[in-house]
Amino acid sequence: MAQGQTSLSASRNVSDFVTHVNKLIQEIQALYCHDGVPWVVGYSGGKDSTATLQLVWNAIAKLPEEKRNKKIYVITTDTLVENPIVATWVSKSLKQIKLAADRQNLPVEPHLLAPDVKSTFWVNLMGKGYPAPRHGFRWCTERLKIRPTNDFIRNVVRVSGEVVLVLGTRKAESTKRAATMTKYEVRKVSELLNSNSDLLNSLRYSDTLPNALIYSPIQEWRDDEVWLFLMQWDNPWGKSNKDLFTMYRGATADNECPLVVDTSTPSCGDSRFGCWVCTMVNKDRSMEAMIQNDEEKEWLQPLLDIRNELDVHQDRHRRDFRRLRGQVQLFERESKGKKVIKNIPGPYTKKWRENWLRKVLEAQVQVRDNAPAEFKDINLITPEELSEIRRIWLEEKHEFDDSLPRIYQEVTREEFKDIRVGVEENKVFGGDEWEVLEEICDDEMYLELMSKLLDTERQFHTKSRRVGIYESLEKCFDSSSRNKDDAIANAHKKHNLQTAAAEGNIKKVKEQLQELDDNKQVEQLSWANIKFSTKK
Repeated sequence: MAQGQTSLSASRNVSDFVTHVNKLIQEIQALYCHDGVPWVVGYSGGKDSTATLQLVWNAIAKLPEEKRNKKIYVITTDTLVENPIVATWVSKSLKQIKLAADRQNLPVEPHLLAPDVKSTFWVNLMGKGYPAPRHGFRWCTERLKIRPTNDFIRNVVRVSGEVVLVLGTRKAESTKRAATMTKYEVRKVSELLNSNSDLLNSLRYSDTLPNALIYSPIQEWRDDEVWLFLMQWDNPWGKSNKDLFTMYRGATADNECPLVVDTSTPSCGDSRFGCWVCTMVNKDRSMEAMIQNDEEKEWLQPLLDIRNELDVHQDRHRRDFRRLRGQVQLFERESKGKKVIKNIPGPYTKKWRENWLRKVLEAQVQVRDNAPAEFKDINLITPEELSEIRRIWLEEKHEFDDSLPRIYQEVTREEFKDIRVGVEENKVFGGDEWEVLEEICDDEMYLELMSKLLDTERQFHTKSRRVGIYESLEKCFDSSSRNKDDAIANAHKKHNLQTAAAEGNIKKVKEQLQELDDNKQVEQLSWANIKFSTKK
């Protein structure tokens, strides 16, 4: 039993549970009619959120029509990399929810949210080169889930002043979740509502969702009680809960990705439905089970292959030796009792960004060829994402060979049609010029520097004023003028200088400054900006 689960729910039999559900419906009705604050129900299509929405729906449907006077928003966040089986299930569910709500005259309004194109998984991974998410660099949850959800909730708050978040979180999901929920029970705004700001404040997210209250009606339910409710109470919007059970059984998963409003809520975990690219877990057990248990789902295998290829922890060979802004950064760690100083690997290199693009497009072609009819038009990567990735490669990374259209045509046998207007007209250089430059430049960093300089000049050439061109050209030299070995060696010299200054070792500082002076780096680290230790 999870920590915090009450003995009452642990010992509750079927008859007790039926009584509990009837009382819970009355509680929901009383809370709904208490004020005019709108509700936002988090719906992921999984068992917990389905049970929660079904409870709310049944309760409000029993009210007289004149009392159904405030909006209930049902929101789902599509990360654009959701398991296609689950994403299709949720999409169809939302359509049925809208039709049923209109037919039954209920103030239920479903919304399918998504991250903006600059924040999507593939734009960040392929475009900018962000490495696959890790616990030390979990960049995905904030961009894909939290921002779209919070933006929607803030908009509701702007109009109404407050909002009640109705969530399907349960203490039985995990020990950590139980401990978190129990901790904040003592700070209830009322007998039923928890202050979300209190919870977020403890995690340094106090400004994320002001004026948002949380209501968790099934927080004390056991797993078997969730399924009992779903199997014995009809789904009011016409979706089959038996099909939901079959989907879970086929995936051998007993959890779902919940509505995420802060980083305390685990976006995914072992055996959860969620993003098919997720590398925050050891394995995607749900997708593995789907493929293994059902021959009709073998078309998912290309997706699983990409996910497993992304999930490589020793990936330095795939990544730049510099950080995203082009600077070499070092970190210290202990290894076998010795201090080891290494450079922090940065974004994926051009080769690997192009590799992931090719892999995803190949998978998309395979899925369209082999999947059932309802998935024939599936987009593993959207046209909007492709256009933004192309823009980043051309404008920010100065890769004027413009490889994205070529790769797209090679894989799909179709011409790439950019949704942006005028992209082709602005091109001066292309693949031919890139090949010539590759032949001239015998060093990878020299090629990068030349391409940046040429493309920076091109970008300023199209502007009416060339203010800032010298600063931009200087940045090219700052990040790309040294080969890998020299750049890392120079970073070590700067590190040694900083260490000597922290130790107050003036003799060593002079030596390191002289070395940097020989390498023409002394203007960046001179006596004026060296921080000496005040210790004697």
